[in-house]
Amino acid sequence: MNERYSRNRLYVNNSEQSIIKNYPILLAGCGIGSNIAECALRFGFENITLIDGDIVERSNLNRQNFTEKNLQQNKAQTLYKRLKEINPEADIKYISDFIDHNNVNKILKNIKIAFNALDFTSDIPVIFDEIAQKKGIVIIHPYNLGWAGLVTAIHPNGQNFQILGHNKQLNELKVVDFVMEELAQKEKEVSWLAKIVNDYKNEQETLPPPQLSIGSWLVAGMCTTLLYKIATEKKSRYFPEFYFKTIAD
Repeated sequence: MNERYSRNRLYVNNSEQSIIKNYPILLAGCGIGSNIAECALRFGFENITLIDGDIVERSNLNRQNFTEKNLQQNKAQTLYKRLKEINPEADIKYISDFIDHNNVNKILKNIKIAFNALDFTSDIPVIFDEIAQKKGIVIIHPYNLGWAGLVTAIHPNGQNFQILGHNKQLNELKVVDFVMEELAQKEKEVSWLAKIVNDYKNEQETLPPPQLSIGSWLVAGMCTTLLYKIATEKKSRYFPEFYFKTIAD
């Protein structure tokens, strides 16, 4: 194991470190994807493609992996520069564009795991999952739930979010509601999350969901662990199963 990853020893063996180095992953959405990308790169994933047409806004700075000097800069390009500063030899690529019906097929070419961190403001997140599944790609959905992280992985041959409702009804809240119901059935205490979700639904203005830096970094660690498990063919949970971690209790 080379010096860069020497402190990974005992947790990750030489063969696994070699496997993940060249394992091609795509981060579609560089908001929460910015935290995931850095955690994955530092762990040893060096073949990363970033795509996002959005710019860094001040409201992103409470949780996303950007700084004040990055304001109004493209997220994908800015994140690319940060990752290359961490590891100049890593194979990092970026696309400063939004995903749409015309480019989604091309973007998903030669990828093994794709992170879907896209906003459910159109049918693109659903189309993204459908095409990825057809291409045999595992899709990971990361969610920042403030004091918690939620991660779901969709297997190429498994169920997807369409079991939760019609395409036009699918959004982040549908997924969170589903998870809360599942946790309640397992008698796991999530009353704090239910209150946040209820208060958010009752806000008079139409606002983005509330999120904390804690959730972003929890999710980054969860996603990197899941990446490692899938890439090295260890047992993993796939939707409708999920990973939920909280420090609220």
